[in-house]
Amino acid sequence: MKGGTLQIVWHDSKPVLTLDFHRLTGFLATGGADYDIKFWSLYQSESKKENPRASYESSLSYHSSAVNVLRFSPSGEQLGSGADGGELLIWKLHYTENGNSWKVLRTLSFHRKDILDIQWSPDGAFLISGSVDNSCIIWDANKGAVQQILDAHLHYVQGVAWDPAGQYVASLSSDRTCRIYINKPQTARAKSQEKLNYVCQHVIAKAELQKQDDGSSTKFHLFHDETLPSFFRRLEWSPDGSFLVVPAGIHKFSADSSASNTAYIFSRKDFSRPALQLPGASKPVIAVRFCPVIFTFHATKADAPFKLPYRVVFAIATLNSLYIYDTESSSPIAVMAGLHYASITDIAWSSDAKFLAVSSQDGYCTVVEFEDGDLGSPAPISEIPSYIASYLPQVTLDSTNLNRDTMDVDISDVDGKDMSKEKTSTVEGVKTAQAMGPKQYEAVQEENLNLPNVPVLVTSIGGSLSDGQTSTSSQEKQEQNVQPIADSAAKTGPAKAETEKPSRRRITPIAVKTAQDIGSNQSEAVRAENLNLHNDPVLVASTTGFLSNGQESTSSQQKQEQSVQPIADAADMTGTVKDEPGKPSRRRIIPIAVEKP
Repeated sequence: MKGGTLQIVWHDSKPVLTLDFHRLTGFLATGGADYDIKFWSLYQSESKKENPRASYESSLSYHSSAVNVLRFSPSGEQLGSGADGGELLIWKLHYTENGNSWKVLRTLSFHRKDILDIQWSPDGAFLISGSVDNSCIIWDANKGAVQQILDAHLHYVQGVAWDPAGQYVASLSSDRTCRIYINKPQTARAKSQEKLNYVCQHVIAKAELQKQDDGSSTKFHLFHDETLPSFFRRLEWSPDGSFLVVPAGIHKFSADSSASNTAYIFSRKDFSRPALQLPGASKPVIAVRFCPVIFTFHATKADAPFKLPYRVVFAIATLNSLYIYDTESSSPIAVMAGLHYASITDIAWSSDAKFLAVSSQDGYCTVVEFEDGDLGSPAPISEIPSYIASYLPQVTLDSTNLNRDTMDVDISDVDGKDMSKEKTSTVEGVKTAQAMGPKQYEAVQEENLNLPNVPVLVTSIGGSLSDGQTSTSSQEKQEQNVQPIADSAAKTGPAKAETEKPSRRRITPIAVKTAQDIGSNQSEAVRAENLNLHNDPVLVASTTGFLSNGQESTSSQQKQEQSVQPIADAADMTGTVKDEPGKPSRRRIIPIAVEKP
């Protein structure tokens, strides 16, 4: 393993805000504050002392503001990109005699403010986006229309994730909550087709410390508040869907101890409490990305926190460091620090696990190269359990002949057959989650996860839970209407009844000024105040033996002032303006996406 910060002009020395690898061509796509998306080819170094090399390939120029996130679809045929001002585009890959080219397929228009994160559904038919307007939107990528709006968060939505099994979506906000939504499909009367309908099942907000000597107990927030000096909290599911890793965590071991930075791991079987917390981060964790390749065991450990029949590798990024973990240990297998002079913004793995790329606000990217055997040996298809093989990149659609439309979990009873030891010697034997049923699938995942439990107090549709129990009697009655708020202190004014409309209905966007209204200088001052990053050079030891080259940071590391959407005052977020009588509610207007040539 080797690598370092590549000293090339990535985006005209402006911040690089996002990146992702294309699984078909291996190109690295980056987006930045220069409004462009650029494609790069990465090459392995020829000697052990050299860093990987990158060469420029092409650019996509269409956005009119800074590009905050870009993600390729699972098939690699489409690219989603989100930017400031609510710009969300879907690009289509076209094959020509002179090479491949990307063209804008659709413009998805509904968000009013900056889009900070997006994620594709497992079949590539839908897209979920998170925005500064406090909402998540699920889009129909084929029609370019709004499928569903999830607007229960009280502050910016800075991370979204889609379960590989298609059963859950998750969102993480600076209101200090992580929301887990479960799909309860609705059947259309006219077409007799099931329609996606995600309902909030859990709101993860606080943890309860063990009782003191006097019998009292204290609670603490699990996540950082809006003062976290980053625009992003990128969470992600494991490739097999067995667990979710959530960044921006804070943990206290006792009432008197100071809070430490961490990332929490939640089992898909029990979202009421973290199954594991990853300690040791000196700065807040802002992003998580899983390696798309599944590996065989290095060695069997009796005290391994996971009981999986394979190894999963993932990377978490803090503001200034990169940690690489696997499921054989709760300690990182590699730590890289002192790479950049400004905040890290995103991380991405290549489809063959040869490269790991990191972007930063300082305008540069770090590329880590892995040689054969550094991460282990890829697990053969025959050794991957059939109940999750359909989700993994090693099992391509061409080799399995799977119809990805059948990957939605069937909400029905199953015979309870134990699939945890079943394997397939041929790819034809792969079974999807629908073939198993959700209870059988989750039972297998519960058996594979053997993680220590941390007591957590969360709010669910069924009521407040502190020990992982669920209240199924009231859940069915409330799931269609209630969007619970985990912390009453986050509200303004007296508590409201559960049957009242969600607080998002009280927000008026009319009073929010754009960058064009307040002027470029004032807009830059607003963004600088909200992003209080320290650009002093950091000298930190690295376990991998390489550091950044000490280039000085400049004031140009901030985002381009023309693209800034200033943060509204708290009064704007909690206003009491109601819909005017006689006028239709804005929430019932679902515009069709504008198509552009």
